[in-house]
Amino acid sequence: MDDATEQLNLLSQDEARNEFLKCCGSDNWARRMVAERPFADVDDLLGKAEHVWWSLDAEDWLAAFRSHPQIGEQKAAEKVTEQSRKWSEHEQSGTRCAAQETKQALATGNLEYQQRFGYIFIVCASGKTADQMLAILRERMNNDKEQELRVAAEEQRKITHLRLKKLIADLGFGS
Repeated sequence: MDDATEQLNLLSQDEARNEFLKCCGSDNWARRMVAERPFADVDDLLGKAEHVWWSLDAEDWLAAFRSHPQIGEQKAAEKVTEQSRKWSEHEQSGTRCAAQETKQALATGNLEYQQRFGYIFIVCASGKTADQMLAILRERMNNDKEQELRVAAEEQRKITHLRLKKLIADLGFGS
């Protein structure tokens, strides 16, 4: 067992749940992750996180989506921790220096997406420019509702994976 997982395993249930909620806004996911402890190592943590994620139902996925701001915005529908807000801001940094017309197209696309699918557009934004995110949004508008929910859930899984790695690093547990 490495230091990272040892420290995570030693947190109280409430402390661990709060740390997991920073990574994914689904309360059921966070509670199940607490129950999955102990983790042998970071790979075990990530593997269990993925297994738990795909075992949840659509309502849990939607709860996680609500913990994110729309692409190009900073406020999530649900209350989130300061750490989650900072991570989201960093993940979406590709929108900060975008052209005004791209920002407007994203705002319009976000609205159309939400009207079509009933939840915000979720994309793992890390390393993507605003133009790339806009292209992805436009492409995904062609999906049917069932297909898009699975695509959005996969994007949330990627975000959670990245945030778990950040959590380990930010808490000084190692890398």
